[in-house]
Amino acid sequence: MIKIDKNGVWFYNGMEMTRKDIVKLFYDHLKRDESGEYIIELDDDRSVIEVKDVPYVVKAVHKKDKYMEILLNDSTIEKLDPSTLRVGIENVLYCSVRNGKFEARFSRPAYYQIAEFIEYKNEKNSFYIPLNKRNYYINDSCP
Repeated sequence: MIKIDKNGVWFYNGMEMTRKDIVKLFYDHLKRDESGEYIIELDDDRSVIEVKDVPYVVKAVHKKDKYMEILLNDSTIEKLDPSTLRVGIENVLYCSVRNGKFEARFSRPAYYQIAEFIEYKNEKNSFYIPLNKRNYYINDSCP
């Protein structure tokens, strides 16, 4: 059985998968089926995998001139969609990644990086990120 733990670490039969090329291949073929289960499809093979929380973890956040980039645990970088930021259980920050197909959990270091840009609006009792003359409010919901 293949599993992804809450920190985005892949395991096969209880052993951590350390070959980055294999993990990358699995990420490249990761999908969700119609019932919401995570699967890996390679040619004619299809395997259901167990995901403890979400499959991706944000490892770092970098503010650019007009947007923010996030580094994911599969070593890819993508533009953050700040409208998808939300707080889940235990105050963990999440966002959507891969064009909205998947969810990502912010690691503690990435959370501290993005926290530098989070502001609080007292009259709305809400947190937000101001970006490009727009306020992106952080929703309070679970992924």
